[in-house]
Amino acid sequence: MTNEAWLVFGLGNPGPRYESTRHNIGQMVIAELAHRIGVNLTRTKLRSNVGTSRLPSGSVPGVPGPRVVLATSTGYMNESGGPVRQLADFYSIDTDRIIAVHDDVDIAFDSIKAKVGGGEGGHNGLRSMTSALGTKNYPRIRAGVGRPMGRQDTADYVLKPFSKDERATLPMFISDIADAVEMYIVEGLEKVQLEYHSK
Repeated sequence: MTNEAWLVFGLGNPGPRYESTRHNIGQMVIAELAHRIGVNLTRTKLRSNVGTSRLPSGSVPGVPGPRVVLATSTGYMNESGGPVRQLADFYSIDTDRIIAVHDDVDIAFDSIKAKVGGGEGGHNGLRSMTSALGTKNYPRIRAGVGRPMGRQDTADYVLKPFSKDERATLPMFISDIADAVEMYIVEGLEKVQLEYHSK
């Protein structure tokens, strides 16, 4: 029986080589959310680092908010689907409550978009998730990282660290993305789109 929890999965690659790259911004957001609600991510047999807790209710002091499972994969981006499927099965979470947080080169840096379903846009992590879940109809919080200048290959670009100028505003950007995730869970897709799509 499906419960009322949400799975928030931050896409990225494992290890220090990748932790500061554009492709790992989803994992940076999970770290921010974990910090906010006071949980540590623990490596599990589900091929994921996982932390569970509740969001603040926001409206009624002292009343716990929605239960969330925060997770990142211990494997590589193109294998994200397996861990997501295992987590969804283990915690009995329906697809419409699985939020993928990921980088998006089709959106300018410091911009946030939200949607449910759609294509993968060449994103291997999303492609793997879609394959494992058997559907494209899961929520996505899309963190804009922009496209490379000149002839730089996009695949190389997302595996490089943010620029000096980008790093200056990155903490606030990550905080804003985390806000968008919380807003989606508590208030829904339309509220996130109204708040962020016009910026």
